[in-house]
Amino acid sequence: MSRLNVDAARKFVGEMWDESIVPALVEYIRIPNKSPMFDSGWAEHGHMEEAVQLMVDWCDSQRISGLSVEVVRIPGRTPLIFMEIAGDAPGCVLLYGHLDKQPEMSGWAESLGPWKPVIEGERLYGRGGADDGYAIFASLAAIQAIRDQGVSHPRCCVVIEACEESGSYDLPYYLDALEDRIGTPHLVICLDSGCGNYDQLWITTSLRGVTAGTLSVELISEGVHSGDAGGLVADSFRVLRRLLDRLEDAESGRIAPAALHVDIPAERVEQARLAAQVLGDEVYAKLPFLPDTKPAGSDLVELVLNRTWRPALAVTGAAGLPSIENAGNVCRPGTSVKLSMRLPPTCDAEDACITVKGLLERDPPYGARVRFEPDQASSGWNAPAIEPWLKEAADQASRAYFGAAAMYMGEGGTIPFMGMLGDKYPNAQILVTGVLGPKSNAHGPNEFLHIPTGKRVTNCVAEILATRGQV
Repeated sequence: MSRLNVDAARKFVGEMWDESIVPALVEYIRIPNKSPMFDSGWAEHGHMEEAVQLMVDWCDSQRISGLSVEVVRIPGRTPLIFMEIAGDAPGCVLLYGHLDKQPEMSGWAESLGPWKPVIEGERLYGRGGADDGYAIFASLAAIQAIRDQGVSHPRCCVVIEACEESGSYDLPYYLDALEDRIGTPHLVICLDSGCGNYDQLWITTSLRGVTAGTLSVELISEGVHSGDAGGLVADSFRVLRRLLDRLEDAESGRIAPAALHVDIPAERVEQARLAAQVLGDEVYAKLPFLPDTKPAGSDLVELVLNRTWRPALAVTGAAGLPSIENAGNVCRPGTSVKLSMRLPPTCDAEDACITVKGLLERDPPYGARVRFEPDQASSGWNAPAIEPWLKEAADQASRAYFGAAAMYMGEGGTIPFMGMLGDKYPNAQILVTGVLGPKSNAHGPNEFLHIPTGKRVTNCVAEILATRGQV
């Protein structure tokens, strides 16, 4: 049985989204507050500060009894918004989100753009609305929906960081600084994840890690006419291909080093089976495949596991390659590529980075100068066993506001915060969910927030907080 009057809660949250949250997100999307990894001059440019102020002003305007809003600042680090909301039930809940954004990315539709908010039907297009600017607004809206009905809830702390898209390297310093004020959360709710469809609440059971860096190959000190050097100097791109073969089987995509694989827990395999059964071809059809292009496999369960529990390599950038119109008949001095290796949730990212570096730099072909320079190593996360009250509350909330049972599935992305919190609060229950569903395309062109899902997730959070208040 729901702790809240479902119709009243749905009406309250719906009106709040339409009248207050969506307009605030429209203004937030306009701000190009790229994460520090993508804007080294973020402090001077002032965009991050503008986004912080927009959110703080909105929170202050809510006039919630017992709410304190503070921008915490550690010199030389990105700011962090910290809020406390007094509760009238035992316990503490920590809610998490972030406000920094990925860079623009090319390929946006003509009518859209990363910093151009556009509402088309049920979708709000633009960078950062779903990933995950909505989190701070949804957190307070959920608490207000509970209070609107006079239902008890625990004390809540809200943390909104500003460097998640850069690996959350500032966050540990803030968690240490705020340790006494946060206390020991009994429940952590993270709103920075995905959903398999827009038809039910999806709870993330695991997150992959990532190790990334730049692989460079050099053979000659300057470009040479290919008619003179071709056949004498090995092409640097070919050397790169040979090195990448050490990491990845080009035919299957399987990552070769055993050290980058883990044993998949039986429970996660079963959850993958159920998710594949519910989603069907949407496991892959949500992606923008070209006509007649097929996924990297036909077994839906294996595809889910590939995305959530197996390593995968992506080449995300290159240097040393002239544009096609400027590509003369020259053997180039060298080639560099940016590599991003997604790691299984329980694979240690630092160890994986050492493995990748050693594999790529050892015994270079033709004595080439080969360097792998890591720039990111974040371990993944595997959720602790869910307690019966939380499983029941999540399922109840999903049925009440979506009309279908809650689903459980791993996600392929990385949220370093979750591993940090898992280590810091090993006894806390952790609920990870989000609004990034089919074709929402976080980090890519045409990113959008599905507004009805934002409302329903907000209601589900309210229901879970109200249930926690009774535990």
